[in-house]
Amino acid sequence: MDETTPLPALVLASGSPRRRELLGRLGITPLVEPADLDESVHDGEQPAAYVERLAREKAATAARPGVVVLAADTAVVRDGEILGKPVDRDDTVAMLRSLSGRRHEAISGVAVAMNVDGETSVAAGVETTSVTMEALSTERIAWYADSGEPDDKAGAYGLQGAAGLFADRIDGSVTNVIGLPLALVDRLFAELGLEILDFAGTS
Repeated sequence: MDETTPLPALVLASGSPRRRELLGRLGITPLVEPADLDESVHDGEQPAAYVERLAREKAATAARPGVVVLAADTAVVRDGEILGKPVDRDDTVAMLRSLSGRRHEAISGVAVAMNVDGETSVAAGVETTSVTMEALSTERIAWYADSGEPDDKAGAYGLQGAAGLFADRIDGSVTNVIGLPLALVDRLFAELGLEILDFAGTS
């Protein structure tokens, strides 16, 4: 940005503690404004289009003069099917069994929005990472399900937690699997003429 232009505030349109932690690795403490949206998948909508649409919609909820909005949505996809957050322990166990010994994808849509002189500019993109889980025994699945860690996570696991024990192979961005592909975020900021590290130390 022009050195004479005041730096806008950075808004994270997500309540995800994992996304806040990833930004914290860069020294960034955003304003947190979770978006309240219907996250239903549209009929015939492909996973990549779904997550990018949600990211754009989340960014739009907070876009206004004086802020830069960062929004993201991540889906765990197995055989083309989007796996949401488990509804109960049985659902957790079923999801983990379906991922055991197989490859799946973590797909994130990211959108960055900035409003200048009443015009909103948006840069958006999608990142896909392939994850292969080791074959999980009934005992390991039960142990992980009982830990409570999978309860609020798409696909019933979190790579940044104990499930890191199960990930046999990761091809692509690790931060994408956690919920915010930082390299993609950096590129999208640059598309809007922004340097993401300028926001370090601000809140």
